[in-house]
Amino acid sequence: MSALRPVVHAPAGTIVGRQLKGVRRFSGIPYAEAPTGARRFAAPVPRGRLPEPFDASRPGPTSQRVPLSATTTVPEPSVPGDDILNLTVTAPAADGDRTPRPVLVWIHGGGFLAGSPASPWYDGRAFARDGVVLVTPGYRLGVDGFAPLDGVPANLGLRDLLLALDWVRENIAAFGGDPERITLAGQSAGAAAVLALLSSPAGRGRFQRAVSLSGGFFEVTGHGFLERLAHSLGVPPTRAGLGAHPPGRLQRAVLDLRTEDDVLVLGPVVGDDVLPVPVADGLTRHGHDVPLLLGATADEFDSPADPVGRAAGTRRTDTVFRAACPAAATARRTAPAGTWLYSFEWPSPVSGGAAHCTDLPFFFDLLDAPGVPEALGPNPPAVLAAHMHADLTAFVRGGTPAWGRATGGHGDPARAYGTPVVDTTGGYDPVVRGTGAGTC
Repeated sequence: MSALRPVVHAPAGTIVGRQLKGVRRFSGIPYAEAPTGARRFAAPVPRGRLPEPFDASRPGPTSQRVPLSATTTVPEPSVPGDDILNLTVTAPAADGDRTPRPVLVWIHGGGFLAGSPASPWYDGRAFARDGVVLVTPGYRLGVDGFAPLDGVPANLGLRDLLLALDWVRENIAAFGGDPERITLAGQSAGAAAVLALLSSPAGRGRFQRAVSLSGGFFEVTGHGFLERLAHSLGVPPTRAGLGAHPPGRLQRAVLDLRTEDDVLVLGPVVGDDVLPVPVADGLTRHGHDVPLLLGATADEFDSPADPVGRAAGTRRTDTVFRAACPAAATARRTAPAGTWLYSFEWPSPVSGGAAHCTDLPFFFDLLDAPGVPEALGPNPPAVLAAHMHADLTAFVRGGTPAWGRATGGHGDPARAYGTPVVDTTGGYDPVVRGTGAGTC
């Protein structure tokens, strides 16, 4: 096999990927059976061993059929196909060093309704360059992943992610990764999924570190919205009624029915074996052996120039996103593994603020990715990306952040990224400061 088509022999089977500029990428590897037919509203079933060498040279199908909006900050391609429970592994090229590499499992955002693991903003080449294996799984979204339907296991999207973590633990050594050094990370809804699994008894032992970027406690009841959704489709709010429509039709109907006030209409629900109690309560009981790094952007959704929009956004930023930082730290104040906070504060010249998602190209060190100039302008500071990516990579490798732990108190230390400093370079060195009451 050509060096440009690397081959991995894993417990899951023989997988043939692609190699470019020192990075091996294995895309679209199925970790579960396709959730179609009788499996559509059922717990995920592990994929059997692949009978033939699997061509992992292109992105696999995505759960997203309809983007969250016509224009999204993060480029989010939809890939057709039924085998949506797949993942991509990006690893350093084989160089003779057999030392197992730390693993970062990345969960994409999208309000539990949309989003794509195939986004170029989640390209793992910078992590591979720095000796980290990146895994990006897909999971069920919207009604198929998070609708609380009678006779259907709750939190199917979270169950998908738990099974993906099991696949990683069983197979990642074949890609050079260390199954005992897995960091679970995500942004927005993906970060909320991280906090949910950290708070869950089902998450125990499946990952060793956790990172939440702009996450929160996003549990929803969902029943009222489901009734409205079913009424709009002319069907009963049941598995049979909603299941009569394909996932793409349901995704479009959900997005059409949402309003400006509907921040979250579907998401994790409380009361099953995955989330027996609310996330905040679960964090007081579980995951105390898992170090947690979490934070938010300074503005999230309050970048609009008009005062009314900015005021509404500020309320959403503080109550939905930034308030989750001290709340999580408070819940984990006795956790021996520790909790650390950050705040992303670099104002994009495009949005006029440190808006939701604009920290991602910095943490991934991908300022050259498609869509970055449209979101960050032509010259986002590379030195800031170097600092942020280095901090995240060091945490994934097992390092202790250089600033103090947070326990939920006023004045907890937080790493502030993007505040201009006066120095010889005119750069954006991170600073550490005390947090304000109730936010990070």
